[in-house]
Amino acid sequence: MKSLKTYIIAVPVFVSAIFCSCDSYLEPELEKQLTIEETFSKRNTTERYLAHVYSFMPQDYHMVSTWGYDNANVTSLVSCSDESYFSWITAMPYLIHNNGSWNPTTSDFYPWTRYYQGIHQASVFINHVDECLDIESDMRKVMKAEARFLRAYYYTLLIQQYGPVYCWRDQDPDLSLKGEEADRHPLDYSTEFIVKELNAAAVDLPESIIETIWYGRVTKGAAYAVKSRYLLYMARPLFNGGHPPYLEMKNYYGESLFPAEDRTKWDAAAAAAKQVIDLPVYSLYEDNTQSDPFQKAIKSYQGIYFSKWNSELILARWWTDYLGWQVRAAPPMVTTGYGGYSPSLKLVDTYPMAANGRFPVTGYLNNGEPIIDAASGYRDDGFTDNWIHPVDGKAMRVKTHNSCIGRDARFYASIFFNGMNWINEFVSKPAVTFHKNGTSSYGNSTGDFVKNGYLFRRMNDPSVNSDAVQGGVWGNFSWPSHRLGEIYLNYAEACNEKPTREVTEGLKYWNMVRARAGLNKIEEAYPEVLTSVTTYRTLLQKERMVELAFENHRYYDIRTWMIAPKESNGKRYGRNLLAETYEDSWERTDQICSPIVFEPKHYLFPIHQNQLNEMVNITQNAGW
Repeated sequence: MKSLKTYIIAVPVFVSAIFCSCDSYLEPELEKQLTIEETFSKRNTTERYLAHVYSFMPQDYHMVSTWGYDNANVTSLVSCSDESYFSWITAMPYLIHNNGSWNPTTSDFYPWTRYYQGIHQASVFINHVDECLDIESDMRKVMKAEARFLRAYYYTLLIQQYGPVYCWRDQDPDLSLKGEEADRHPLDYSTEFIVKELNAAAVDLPESIIETIWYGRVTKGAAYAVKSRYLLYMARPLFNGGHPPYLEMKNYYGESLFPAEDRTKWDAAAAAAKQVIDLPVYSLYEDNTQSDPFQKAIKSYQGIYFSKWNSELILARWWTDYLGWQVRAAPPMVTTGYGGYSPSLKLVDTYPMAANGRFPVTGYLNNGEPIIDAASGYRDDGFTDNWIHPVDGKAMRVKTHNSCIGRDARFYASIFFNGMNWINEFVSKPAVTFHKNGTSSYGNSTGDFVKNGYLFRRMNDPSVNSDAVQGGVWGNFSWPSHRLGEIYLNYAEACNEKPTREVTEGLKYWNMVRARAGLNKIEEAYPEVLTSVTTYRTLLQKERMVELAFENHRYYDIRTWMIAPKESNGKRYGRNLLAETYEDSWERTDQICSPIVFEPKHYLFPIHQNQLNEMVNITQNAGW
């Protein structure tokens, strides 16, 4: 499937789900313009209703606020994870999450009501679409499958953030629900329904969309891809018996909300990923314009974003709002930019070395110094003069730090580092230096400046002129909510963890992802993955961090793996941009970046106070 586009923006004014009291929770309230009968009597209004059901999909291409959409309620959680360090330190929704001061009254990153509205509207559509005889029966069947998919999808989004939820299932959406009688259902109860619905939707959804005008509509692959990610989460420790406080949680009716460990859930996760892989629709995107293998690897990784409707995208969106992304990842003063979307130093450290495929940093000392894998060939000190950047083809105008040399293709496609020339090839500009007195200096008068020495450049297309005509052309990109590269890594993980470990099968697909990045096979870099479940697991986690960087995976990955206490807790380090000179600015320091806080209760979001007031017997998540 392709992406959501203008097909879904015509939200009908004649329907809305209102959640304002216990007695009205999940009940519809229609405005006066059209009744249900009138709505589903015509093709146009029926299609608009389905468009409305689509409109509740997440906007996780927004890294911070959404500027006129739904504020922070449906934005990405990249800013709350250990893969990023965004520059803005006031008035941003991620700040209280990162410092640990959020609570059940915090309304940032709060999609509960929104997704339940979408669930309700999907149920209304499913129950009434067959009344529209203006639409042929085969198309009604597809439309009903779309709504069925969307309803299940919204449940998965709620569960990944909150854990067990109230699952309305196929009950009549017009039935009243008393708040004092509602509580969360056991996780396996909801999973059974979600999987059933996604499978049923897949039966009637097309494998691909032929007419470009309908590229926003979901497909069989989208249903399977959502199921793959969801069942992977359900197999991981957080949702599979690994967190004792959750095992003690019971709902109002005395039912355990979280299941005990069941290792066979890894079999289900593997099977779901393989369903996507076996569809004759998708392939990893590869650029065929480059003869040099390393250039091909860089362009192939970039092309996932810049090649519209490419073969790797399963569920995506073609994104055109430059203020939502590209400007915020560009350096101020040197060009038009806010200098805010930055990778964490940890993410930068994780990209493998191109020559041998090894990950350079194995951990950190208490003072933040990296523990370097000597076999990787990585250096975190010293400089090289006149080094040529492999993407932009320009000699550095200042010395290049050795940590930025010899990395894999994804590094150069993604990381803009202190000392580079700006990627715009149309206008000559000075090298971008982020330290005090630099060309894009720390503490500059604009108030927008880089705090750790890096920007995330992956969505900024170097082939367009961003300097033209007062801000210029910033380009567009595909936002991959689900893509084949993720599915390959889902499958590789499940193959390692399932009771009958299938390491060769898992490595086959993991290595396809690495090959696209120009790397050798993981077993060549680390022969021990063949025999060690733990080594395989640790390295795959690193691979996901790099391959899926900034795609809104890392926040949920480290929680469902239950490694967040180690990975997303404590001091955060960056380069010392307080320094007066470029050379000194490459020292590591914790004096600029604020710490990040993780407590056991942070594995899941709290049930918001609005729901506690509305559903008076709902069970709160442990620790909140």
